[in-house]
Amino acid sequence: MGYAGVRGGQEAIAAAERLVRAARYGGRSAWLELDQITGGLPLAVDRVMGEGGLWAPEITARAIRQSQGDLLEAAQLLRAHRSTMPRLGYSLPVPMDEAGTTRRVSAAYRNPPGGQFLGATADYVPQILDLGDGDGADLAGDPGAAPAAPDPAGTTGAAGAPPGLLAELREAGLLAERPSRADAEPFDITRTPARPGAPRSGRLSAMARAETGSLVHLWYSVIRRPEHVAPEIPVELRRRTLPVRVAHPYTGRPVTVARAEVTEARTVRGAGVPGEDPTRFDVGYGLCFGAVEAKALAMAGLDLLVHRAPEADRLEQKVLTHLDGPEASGFLEHLKLPHYVDFRSALERLRAVHTTAGGAR
Repeated sequence: MGYAGVRGGQEAIAAAERLVRAARYGGRSAWLELDQITGGLPLAVDRVMGEGGLWAPEITARAIRQSQGDLLEAAQLLRAHRSTMPRLGYSLPVPMDEAGTTRRVSAAYRNPPGGQFLGATADYVPQILDLGDGDGADLAGDPGAAPAAPDPAGTTGAAGAPPGLLAELREAGLLAERPSRADAEPFDITRTPARPGAPRSGRLSAMARAETGSLVHLWYSVIRRPEHVAPEIPVELRRRTLPVRVAHPYTGRPVTVARAEVTEARTVRGAGVPGEDPTRFDVGYGLCFGAVEAKALAMAGLDLLVHRAPEADRLEQKVLTHLDGPEASGFLEHLKLPHYVDFRSALERLRAVHTTAGGAR
């Protein structure tokens, strides 16, 4: 990659930056407070936190405000901020049955053990553009129309979390056992780039930080192929509040220092390719920050598909190296920088070819 460094025109560059700052701070609308972004645009905040790889709602709101709503740029800002922070340690593993549940639905069971919790969702009503003021006046006069906000620890609480739905299938011998691979410690993609052949934890980490639209598009492009005709069914989709625990520096005892909201998906698929055991389901898993259900579901589907055929159409490589939003947008954005030398070199080659061809005639 080669391009000329920007020289000269410093006044023009400074003026261009002032225009951006004027749009950010001096617009006609009132100044956006951070709680307006975290409270009014929670799904945007969740998406940026996932792609930025950092659970920090207020800092993410600052990034969204600074980027003027460009979520890719906000994820880049968050990722860069994260890289400047000292690494104090690693969190401890937490059993998922200790995480509270704020939403739990199943597309496989009508009445699963523990029941279904719809939580906050618009999945079952028509998606129509609301042209009203949206000030919540329709909820103010009817106490029953304004449900209480979910408990931060989870609607069910940790102790009352319903059991997972795969246990019954596993006990009945209906789940395929994946070949065991050395993956005792989670693969840290922030220290070592994940490449084909990386353990499953590396793939899951890469997908958890992937750009959501790219991840969904890759899953959709693969799932539509004829060899994947067997239906993919989400057995369980949950939104959970996960405690973040670290070892106390003096006592060594586990201490809960924060709680992060996550979305978790488990999906199954029957045999669809030659060589598979037609008598068992295969399982895919996805988990990401916030209430980004499309990402968790696509992640679970791709986890399953990569396990089945990692080399088909270089799917594993695409999952590991093609889905990072800040990396892809950074490469694209750099094309706007001066490439005078590259262009002049290409131009001179073309002129030489035309001159030679013209001379041969």
